[in-house]
Amino acid sequence: MFATPLRQQPPNAASQSQGKAMPLGMDGHDKPFQYEITDHGYGKDAVKVLHVSRQGPVHTIQEFEVGTHLKLYSKKDYYQGNNSDIVATDSQKNTVYLLAKKYGVESPEKFALLLAKHFINKYSHVEEAHVHVEAYPWQRICQDETKTQVTNGQSQGQAQTQTQAGGSCNFSSIDNRSLHNHAFIFTPTAQHYCDVVMRRTDPKQTVITGIKGLRVLKTTQSSFVNFVNDEFRSLPDQYDRIFSTVVDCSWEYSETDSVDFSRAWQTVKNIIIRNFAGDPQVGVSSPSVQHTLYLSERQVLDVLPQVSVISMTMPNKHYFNFDTKPFQQIVPGDNNEVFIPVDKPHGTIYAQLARRNINSHL
Repeated sequence: MFATPLRQQPPNAASQSQGKAMPLGMDGHDKPFQYEITDHGYGKDAVKVLHVSRQGPVHTIQEFEVGTHLKLYSKKDYYQGNNSDIVATDSQKNTVYLLAKKYGVESPEKFALLLAKHFINKYSHVEEAHVHVEAYPWQRICQDETKTQVTNGQSQGQAQTQTQAGGSCNFSSIDNRSLHNHAFIFTPTAQHYCDVVMRRTDPKQTVITGIKGLRVLKTTQSSFVNFVNDEFRSLPDQYDRIFSTVVDCSWEYSETDSVDFSRAWQTVKNIIIRNFAGDPQVGVSSPSVQHTLYLSERQVLDVLPQVSVISMTMPNKHYFNFDTKPFQQIVPGDNNEVFIPVDKPHGTIYAQLARRNINSHL
């Protein structure tokens, strides 16, 4: 989680390490080092925790999958096999459960900040703490009792079951519905995740939040025309096509003191959906995936001033028209109803939008 890929290192990263005086004997040998460790770290991944907040009969749940990674000032565990500074990964796992019990669990970001601060404050030899949290999308079951009656175990009428967020719910805002006190449903529309990095030498922590796996589709008001026309082109202009994608998106906060992280995450998700789908009755035109992506990112920066930079990826999920021309005796006429889903190969569109004069960790 700490390693910086070589392709992302600054051009002079390798040259800066050349010519340095290498320490003698750190690895038990008398000759100077020919190599040096340029990045390191360790931690515990996939720590699963379910927290239940019980406020009388009303229960609220949060289920997280947590990763904690530490970077130590010393490298003696690598060079010499000296483990005296290592906070065992099993101890890191225990810390997740103990802090959840002691302080409770709210948003992924707040819990990640809590863990990162603990490791930095508790262990003076820890240079950097990196915490990754993924939230499981549990929603509170909400049933419309005005349309459902149960007699002798049989349901009469059409059940209208809806959901509310398992983490927070305003019961007073729900009319003619009953939100279940302690029953939830798994609704994987999209996943909420975050990364928090805290460095001892930097008073400002890095907080990055993301949306993963938001799959959307619309059947019209998407076009793709007037692109490069040369000897390599086979795709015709498409004036009306199916537009489907799985959105992955992450953004970095410039400040976090006043942020309602759960509300901000929901706001970004709603902005993406609104720019993709438009008005429920008339929709919105999309001349390209690129334009829809940009409009979403721009609106996020307009609405959330605490966000300094946002990055988004929209891969094409293709649905190609099935050619019925050879089968006119069976199904005469054109076909605009039957499509073939094709997952590979696919186009990938991405962009990062930032406020000017902002340094980002995305």
